[in-house]
Amino acid sequence: MAMATDVPKDSFRLSMLIYDTRYRSYTIQLVVLVLFAMAVAWLLNNTVQNLAARGKEFNYSFLWQRAGYDIGQHLIPYTNDSTHFRALLVGLINTLVVAFFGCILATILGVIVGVLRLSNNWLVSRLMTVYVEIFRNVPLLLWILLSYVILSEVTPAPRDFRVTDEMVAAGQEPAASMIFMDTVAVTNRGTNVPAPLFDRGLGTLDLGFMSLNLTFLAVVAVIAGSVFVNRRILSSARATQEATGVRPETWWKSLLVLFAPIIVLLIALGFHLEIPELRGFNFQGGILVAHSFTALLIALTLYTAAFIAEIVRAGIMAISRGQSEAAFALGLRPRRTMSLIILPQALRVIIPPLISQYLNLTKNTSLGIAVSYLDLRGTLGGITLNQTGRELECMLLMMLIYLAISLTISTLMNMYNRSVQLKAR
Repeated sequence: MAMATDVPKDSFRLSMLIYDTRYRSYTIQLVVLVLFAMAVAWLLNNTVQNLAARGKEFNYSFLWQRAGYDIGQHLIPYTNDSTHFRALLVGLINTLVVAFFGCILATILGVIVGVLRLSNNWLVSRLMTVYVEIFRNVPLLLWILLSYVILSEVTPAPRDFRVTDEMVAAGQEPAASMIFMDTVAVTNRGTNVPAPLFDRGLGTLDLGFMSLNLTFLAVVAVIAGSVFVNRRILSSARATQEATGVRPETWWKSLLVLFAPIIVLLIALGFHLEIPELRGFNFQGGILVAHSFTALLIALTLYTAAFIAEIVRAGIMAISRGQSEAAFALGLRPRRTMSLIILPQALRVIIPPLISQYLNLTKNTSLGIAVSYLDLRGTLGGITLNQTGRELECMLLMMLIYLAISLTISTLMNMYNRSVQLKAR
């Protein structure tokens, strides 16, 4: 009787690296890796030789030299005597601030517009369509310039807020007045808003290359802790509801956890607001928000929201109509159906392309240089580059920073995407 035996294994031969499918893929990858390394080495060697021919060397010592230029808007202490590295940090923070608020506002507006585009009201849906088509098909740079021109030309001058004795005697009102209970002044030089001050601040921690505001860190830590505790409370309430069918009251606990700690901290630190006042030829006190920042934020928000609206609309349309019909059959109203049934399921379709829009918005902040907004592109890739003549170093460092920001955003959004995905049981 014939017996099945194992096929004898051949000994390894070099020809198997090409002809054996078990090893061919590794061979191809190794060859590609070697070629890539050789190309990078050639580029680096060629760069070093060209720099040497021009009497230059590749180094970043210029970052510790005096910057010598002013930056109008900065959230950390900065003067023209600060270093180029300090100017880099200021520009980076300006970039992150615009990107952060731009992503939040664009998402809110984009979701609203995307939902309204599917409205049964013909006029509302067509108006949203007009908005999307106009902002998607006009270059972002033009919207930035238009926003800046409107803010600079339409808003009143500081002198229009002045109230003289003659005007009081004649009962005349000034040509312009402050808004939000006389706390915010919008002029052609910028927007003056109240500044938070602390009578008993915690001081700063000097790290050498930068200083940390301990008061700000304490406020952020308390807010983060309150949000974390509130999430635990809501999670415990959901677990109780799933186990017993009865959801315990959590609204008063959430209000207490979210607001009581920060209010106590602010009172302990002596928190108060410095209201801007007209003194001389301009407003003094408070925080001056430059029109360049406002124009860039408005343009980025409106432009990106048009793309997010289409993403949201596509995500909602990807959900079966039977989901809405089932919700209506259970007695849910359209608004509750959208917020509780449709949008949570549409997130699985919306989030992946939404990541790309966040990345685009972050990189598009570099267009702020058109309206003299000194972000990372305006400081490191603009004035610092021109003053030091270190084109290669500045460009490589700027590219690396943008890459790090983009990868961080992608990582965080991918983590959130995995949290909302359907999980197999």
